[in-house]
Amino acid sequence: MVYVRTYEAESLTRAQLDALPGLWVVEFGANWCGYCIAAQPDIEAELAEVPHISHMKVEDGPGRPLGRSFRVKLWPTLIVLKDGKEIGRVVRPASREAIRSVLPTT
Repeated sequence: MVYVRTYEAESLTRAQLDALPGLWVVEFGANWCGYCIAAQPDIEAELAEVPHISHMKVEDGPGRPLGRSFRVKLWPTLIVLKDGKEIGRVVRPASREAIRSVLPTT
């Protein structure tokens, strides 16, 4: 898994995300968000432990359809998908343990 450093503008639709095969962590936030910046060392460290999981960062904001489709309200929000289905979520993780608790090990 390659850790993604910056949030990118929405490039996928919800239908495309729902069709993704395998394990994914979709991280919603903003590059200027203090909570997002503070959480990055823990997110990067935990994702390094699970190389079989892909990672993407989606820039979120008011009226952005992808974040709204997942009911994202606070940043960062990490949503774990398996074959397009949500299997875990952590909002504003304050520790590596909080992130680890939603990541599948296999």
